[in-house]
This record gives sequence, C-alpha cells and structure tokens, in this order.
Amino acid sequence: MNKDVTPLFDPIGHESVSATIVKRIEEMIVTGVLKDGTRLPSERSLADAMQVSRPKVREALQQLESSGLLQVRHGEGSFVAPLIGTAMSPALVDLYARHTTAFSNYLEFRHEQESFAASLAAQRATEDDRSILREIVATMDEAHNKSDGELSRSADVRFHSAIVDASHNSLLIHTMASIYELMQRNVFYNREFLRAMDGSGEKLLQQHKDIAQAIFARDADRAADAASAHIEFVAASFKLSMSQKKRELVARRRRAILEISG
Repeated sequence: MNKDVTPLFDPIGHESVSATIVKRIEEMIVTGVLKDGTRLPSERSLADAMQVSRPKVREALQQLESSGLLQVRHGEGSFVAPLIGTAMSPALVDLYARHTTAFSNYLEFRHEQESFAASLAAQRATEDDRSILREIVATMDEAHNKSDGELSRSADVRFHSAIVDASHNSLLIHTMASIYELMQRNVFYNREFLRAMDGSGEKLLQQHKDIAQAIFARDADRAADAASAHIEFVAASFKLSMSQKKRELVARRRRAILEISG
C-alpha cells in the first residue's frame, strides 16, 4: 500500500474489537463519509485495513445490520442503509414536475441551504476537500469546452455535493444528498434551458468558479454571496423561460384563431 495515501480505515487494538469496528463505521456514517447506498469494502479488505480477524469484522457488520444502519445483500456485499430516504415519493415528484410553482419552492430551499453550505465550506474545507473541488471545476471546464451536456450536468451535481461535503455538517450532508438525487434524475432541473438563457453556458461556469474561488480563499461571506447569486440566476432564468413559453402559447392560439376565421 502507498504510504502517502490516507487509508479509509485505520488499524485498531484488540480490546472490544467488534465494538470498536462498529463505533468507527457509525462515525463514518454520522460524518457523511459513508452515505446512503455506499458499498463497504469486503470483509477481507476491512479485516486487512483494520488489522483484525474476519470473524470480528463479520460480528460488527451483523451488529450494524441489526441496528438498521447496514443492509447485507448476499452475493453483493454490505451497503449503508437508506437512512434519510428520498425527499419525496415518486408520486409527489411527478405531481411537482407538472406544477411549475413547486420549482420556486425547491429553489427557495436550495438558496438558503447552499448559501449556508458555501459559507461553512469556506471556513471548514480541508485541503482534500479543496482538491476534490478543483478537480470538479476542471471537469466543468472540460465539459464546457467540449459542449458535453451530460458531463456538464454530472459535474454540476458533483460540484454542489462537494461543497456540502466540505461544510462538514453531517445533517446538511445527508439532507442535501436527497435533494441532489433529484438534480441527478433531472427532476426540477434542466441545464439546457439555463444555457439557453445564458447564451453559451459561460455565465454558469463562471458562477461555479466564483463559488469555488471564494471557498479556496476561505472567504465565508463571499462564498455565501456567490452561492446566492447562482441560485438567483437559476430562478430568474426559470421565470424568463416560463414567460417566454406563455407568450409562445398565446401567439400559437392567436394564429390558430386567424387560420380558423380565415
């Protein structure tokens, strides 16, 4: 193993081995290192990393499964259980998708939470957090230069998730993971209409860079303001898009009337 790489799990002593394993995995869930659906390493890998026996690892995993924190899928491995769940049921998602007023509520929520997360990230981000953010911004640049819409959307979701992770607020991390799942599924989110309002996507890219730079500079106020400005741009673009669609609908109906009367 490369000694320069920080291991995911540290070796532990022999006293209360299974209880110690349980405690360490619980800590990783609480802090958001392990999230809903995350697959744990195999028993053998965990035993090697922690320098304990496989039976002790198995005993700890069984305790975590009994407490509802892990799900063991035979033939697949151990996974973090769905602790937070989805933000809303599939039926409610479909209902919201048909009613545009819901998007405004969604943006109001994101505006406050992401501004708060960016502020915390500027104060708390570690060098590893900043490194992850730099890599994502580089991917955003690449996607922009290639006009790769799918890569842009994926990087966008990862960008906002990385900022929440860098806040080191476990409740925020778990709660927003559900919200970003909606972004990943393209619910309440259409990057193409934002690019259309933007013209080229250049403004969106710069907004993300502004947030990242403020975090790198450890400027909490500037990070919060940049995050707010980004969500406000999304909201303004959405309103503009809806107004345009209404005008187009009126124009089509007017033309239809003229064709009928003609």
